[in-house]
Amino acid sequence: MSDQKLAWGILALGGISHAIAKALKDCQTGYLLAVASRSQEKADKFGAEYNAPRRYGSYEALLADPDVQVVYIALPNHLHAEWTIKAAQAGKHILCEKPIATNPAEAMVMLEAVRRAGVCFLEAFMYRCSPQTAKLVELLQSNAIGEVRHIETSFSYNMGPRYENIRLSNEAAGGGIMDVGCYCMSMARLVAGAATGKDVAEPIQLKAVGQIGSVSRVDEWSTATALFPGNITANLFCGTQVAAENALRIYGSKGSIHIPNPWFPGNNAQIIVRRDGQNDPEEITISAPLNLYTYECDLLAQCRQQRQVPSPAMTWSDSLGNIRALERWRQEIGLAFNREKPDFAWPPSFMPGKILAPLPGHTMTYGRIAGIDQPVSRIILGTMGHITGSLQAACAMIDTFVEHGGNALDTAYVYGTEAIIGKYLAARGIRNQMVIVGKGAHTPDATPEGIRKHIAESLERCQLDYFDLWLMHRDNMDIPVEEFVDCLNEQKRAGKIRAFGGSNWTVERLAAANSYARRTDLTPFAASSPNLAVAAWNEPMWSSCVAASNKASRDWHAATQLPVLAWSSQASGFLSGAFSPADSANPALRELVRVWFNDDNFRRLERVRQLATRKNATCLQLALAWVLCQPFPTFALIGPQNIDEMRESLGATSITLTPDELTWLNLEK
Repeated sequence: MSDQKLAWGILALGGISHAIAKALKDCQTGYLLAVASRSQEKADKFGAEYNAPRRYGSYEALLADPDVQVVYIALPNHLHAEWTIKAAQAGKHILCEKPIATNPAEAMVMLEAVRRAGVCFLEAFMYRCSPQTAKLVELLQSNAIGEVRHIETSFSYNMGPRYENIRLSNEAAGGGIMDVGCYCMSMARLVAGAATGKDVAEPIQLKAVGQIGSVSRVDEWSTATALFPGNITANLFCGTQVAAENALRIYGSKGSIHIPNPWFPGNNAQIIVRRDGQNDPEEITISAPLNLYTYECDLLAQCRQQRQVPSPAMTWSDSLGNIRALERWRQEIGLAFNREKPDFAWPPSFMPGKILAPLPGHTMTYGRIAGIDQPVSRIILGTMGHITGSLQAACAMIDTFVEHGGNALDTAYVYGTEAIIGKYLAARGIRNQMVIVGKGAHTPDATPEGIRKHIAESLERCQLDYFDLWLMHRDNMDIPVEEFVDCLNEQKRAGKIRAFGGSNWTVERLAAANSYARRTDLTPFAASSPNLAVAAWNEPMWSSCVAASNKASRDWHAATQLPVLAWSSQASGFLSGAFSPADSANPALRELVRVWFNDDNFRRLERVRQLATRKNATCLQLALAWVLCQPFPTFALIGPQNIDEMRESLGATSITLTPDELTWLNLEK
């Protein structure tokens, strides 16, 4: 084994694998050591052609080879997640064929496995590693054509009705969008990003049409129109049944750029720049003496210690952004894959037989709520929004939450996520280790009749026998607290709930309810769930909402020690530090501005930023710690949109704030 070069293994030996094998012959940093196929005969033939000394008849055997340091995964799209995770767990650096995965949920799980394994990962968009692309970014960043206003990009070919091919297979997550539309989207995002001072930009709006084949059940040609920040528009065209000009054109306020061959630039690639007022275009020739794929392989090797490559090659966040945009494109034309069916749940970490459980070394902390036998994780995973309609998203998010020590989920009658929670718990078989928080009796059903109706229907949707904790989602001041306490005790005696409480109840109504319960030997409210954050809203986020951030409410909870399940504890992202008063005029932030933008909150945010810096934390972590360090039992409800956001929030459990720090952050001293 060479001391200077990395030993590569190629996993799966389809057509694209030949390109990587050829590239490794000229690679400065690596060489081909091993190949693997499901067929020993195919592995032997491929290995002989490219002088690979080790030839395996199974993928598992290649990953078990301790001398293989980097693995190129050339499998069909639907297998990228499974084998990337297995390669990461085997300690291999990974070059994974594009697109990164079937959908964003799979991609998140893949990158989480890569992060935990400490290996390098690169999604194989080879054009992103070419000198031509680097030059394009340089031109855009220097405003060579003024302000970028429109992008035209296409990648399409006609392969004919070869329905045995994975590109025309729904089962394999094929289709034009996934095969070549991914290039168009990644290029448009790169161009829009470079034009607006970022690595990439994400589409604000996206509309698309396409033809889904009756036999293939995937898109055979499709076009998308996108709007990016800076009012940059883009047209993207792709297909597997239409031969088209595969080019890139960018139009700006002072000229245009044309790249005749954006995807496979040759040794002397061309970028044609036309500037307003000049008769002749500028033809820029970029020398690229190496094989296109060799640049990709060398870049991965050079950046392996950093674990990901720099832009314009595909960073991890870039890969996630691209697969999210591709999912939006597919959704626009009504394309879903077999593995995205409502009842399809992959095994934890795509490892059949794996038992889902907290990983060693997690930092989750726990508290107690009366009536619930087991300890409850201090951070509770909300389910409003990010897993709606997607069992795969539930698998990605909740699996990771459980592995980080989380054991409590929050849902509600009005969220639309109860059925997904039920399917998830059934698929994982972990009901008994989880604390399920349900909510119901939302206005106008905040009545005893509404309580009975919503609990019954929610249990059926969730496929549960009982809720560990059930909260009235709203109060109804027209009904005496005694009627609610009686009804909730009735539901508890019936075994439908173990404990109950009130969400958006004032401390006065909570005190009255629990006073009545004590006088009549009934079970009192076990918890309250108001808004609680180191930020004070201008007005409620939604009607009839209650905040406990004021000192009187906090003092009452400190005196009674009634647990608080704090929602919007990070002020809807305001406390991330990503916003400034200048954002007040941004129409996209209208709701955030309405609720959270005020002078005192920006003062609080500045103090959060200062203390976070001193404690080597992020603003969001520090804001969440403010909730968790109150002098009464607190549990923070969080609603992360992805695993990275979740991981960041979970870091708050390791932060301790003193009473003086709590009051200073809240402008009380």
